[in-house]
Amino acid sequence: MNDEIVIAEALQGQVRIHAARTTAMVSEAQKIHNCAPTSAAALGRTMTVAALMASDLKNPNEHVKVRIDGKGPCGAINVQADGAGNVRGLIGNPGVHMVRNDGHLAVGQAVGINGSLTVSRDMGLKEPFTGIVPLQTGEIGDDFAYYYAVSEQTPSVVAVGVLIDTDLSVKSAGGLIFQLLPNAEEEVIEAVEKVAREMKHVSEYMKEERSVDDIVRELFPDAAILSHKPVQWHCDCSKDHFADALATLHDKDLKDMIEEDHGAEIVCDYCHKAYQFTEAELQQILEGKHRA
Repeated sequence: MNDEIVIAEALQGQVRIHAARTTAMVSEAQKIHNCAPTSAAALGRTMTVAALMASDLKNPNEHVKVRIDGKGPCGAINVQADGAGNVRGLIGNPGVHMVRNDGHLAVGQAVGINGSLTVSRDMGLKEPFTGIVPLQTGEIGDDFAYYYAVSEQTPSVVAVGVLIDTDLSVKSAGGLIFQLLPNAEEEVIEAVEKVAREMKHVSEYMKEERSVDDIVRELFPDAAILSHKPVQWHCDCSKDHFADALATLHDKDLKDMIEEDHGAEIVCDYCHKAYQFTEAELQQILEGKHRA
């Protein structure tokens, strides 16, 4: 089944649902960063929630940035997602593999809780909206639910998962966010709590050969599907972008690259693509700084 995001509403329009299958996207991230299972799960969960958050953006050029740093073994996680469904991410230490006593991946332990979750929404305004909350469990879903409650005052259920196959590849990945709209009735709140309590792990739903629509309707039989949106791994790095970054360096640093290194290579942290700059190109960047 293809990756996609589904937006729906249920229970007399009092519950908003965002659901996504992100198996291919997370698999691509795992391959690019050569992630061990626990790091792959931590990065994949974060990318999935960021994609779901960005699916509400009105403009393809608007974006959400997420940073999780719990001071755990896997290091900081950074993810960017835009309104067109493009997502990219990286993790500080991709080689972490930790397992709990029950056999499940120890994502919370790998991420840690001695830090924060930061969400920045750039919606084309003068300044992006940024919310920061302390990490609660490091399991990602719980932490985003806490973020929604504290920073956006929106009661939410956030369920997200990555299932690793026996060959250590990503077998399935996805996420669900249920949000209660203002003035939701008590029986609606109880119904959502019951769904959250009784549902299977998200990755179990996403490994099944059926649409995200069907999964949403299994959980909420009266769900009305509002829209379908794409979601995919995509890095928008470019040589021009890194040329602009080089232009922010001190003149001495650029001169050293020209005279001592005879050029420069910059590697994108997100996709690992390498960009080469010749002496002539660096000289052009240096001269351009003083023409501006």
